[in-house]
Amino acid sequence: MWPDEEMLFRNFQRLKGSRLDDEKVSTHTSREQQKTESSVEKCFDRFEQLQQTHPRLSQFFRLEHQHYLDMMLSRLPSNYECLDSSRPWCVYWILQAAQLLSFSFDDQTLDQVVQFLAKCRCPSGGFGGGPGQYAHLAPTYAAVNSLCIIGTERAYRAIDRPTLVQFLFSVRDADGSFRLHVDGETDVRGAYCAISCAKLLNLPDMVLQKLFAGTGNWIAGCQTYEGGFGGAPDLEAHGGYTFCGIAGLALLNEADKCNKQALLQWTLRRQMSYEGGFQGRTNKLVDGCYSFWVGATIPIAQATLSGDDKEMEHTLFDVEALQEYILLCCQKQNGGLIDKPGKPQDLYHTCYTLSGVSIAQHSESASRPQVLGDTINELLPTHPLFNIPPKAVAAARSYFNNSNDTGLAGSGSTWKADDA
Repeated sequence: MWPDEEMLFRNFQRLKGSRLDDEKVSTHTSREQQKTESSVEKCFDRFEQLQQTHPRLSQFFRLEHQHYLDMMLSRLPSNYECLDSSRPWCVYWILQAAQLLSFSFDDQTLDQVVQFLAKCRCPSGGFGGGPGQYAHLAPTYAAVNSLCIIGTERAYRAIDRPTLVQFLFSVRDADGSFRLHVDGETDVRGAYCAISCAKLLNLPDMVLQKLFAGTGNWIAGCQTYEGGFGGAPDLEAHGGYTFCGIAGLALLNEADKCNKQALLQWTLRRQMSYEGGFQGRTNKLVDGCYSFWVGATIPIAQATLSGDDKEMEHTLFDVEALQEYILLCCQKQNGGLIDKPGKPQDLYHTCYTLSGVSIAQHSESASRPQVLGDTINELLPTHPLFNIPPKAVAAARSYFNNSNDTGLAGSGSTWKADDA
């Protein structure tokens, strides 16, 4: 969007001409796309018919979303039993979504969250998916992010940097890649989670250099001929892995190791012309979560390409269309957000749809957010590399910069790269 342009909803009648034309060759893929477009069309049609009499249709249902998050933090329903090994993720999704909506939990509740996450910390370092579970990079990332969002002295102390560093070295392979847990699978998520935690906790440069020696080259090797990143070398490009790839490289200041132009082109092609949201892979359906995974990748890629190119100062994807899709198609009236029309609400999509809208609103200018619809729709900004509040990033890095952890300062400490 260019300066001084008013943000307007698109002409939905005219948009119908951009729906899929299967050229009279019907396939399973084309039928699923047409089914999705029909469900989105119903949302657009309903908005057009009711927008004058029901102005809330173009607004975020803030109170309902806040009630949903408050309820879910207090007690998860039984259908979340399958996420027993992802409980720090549930905490993170709730805290991140709440802060985007300017919703705060009381101090007692947050203290209980810190106590719970401390129980998820493993004696050997890192966090498991629940109390007594093995340390794993994914819930470690979620726990560290959650504790940094809370940002109290007790929250920071619950992280225990020295043992966390030992854990990071224990899952590092010689080529710079990272396993998600000891003897576990290797993919670019592990590298990103390790880099993000290390950077948030402001580990000393000497540690970072040893810990991530070769990591940038390994990540760059995950980029595919399409331009996106796969989970590992020679795998299909995917929106989530692509975010992990470029965010990891950017945090290491090694973005030049990948083909940034091809990356930007691939991500821009993921925005659906009719729905307005993003797909995660070529020839796949729109999904609200990619509002962040792909939506954040675009400004990161643009930032690495900026230099003297003034065009890169302006957001290159359609931020109005993305907000439109989330506002009109992805909200549940009783709270929570969804993948696409017809799906149930869940914490994962609530977090990443809102995070994607925040990126769309704030990616160009912090002083002039690009907000579609009512001004009540403005969300707080999120850091595109960490997906927590920018102020939480600054506070955490400042705290740990002044931390006097033992075991991190000298070359004789237990985290030596020779032991990795």
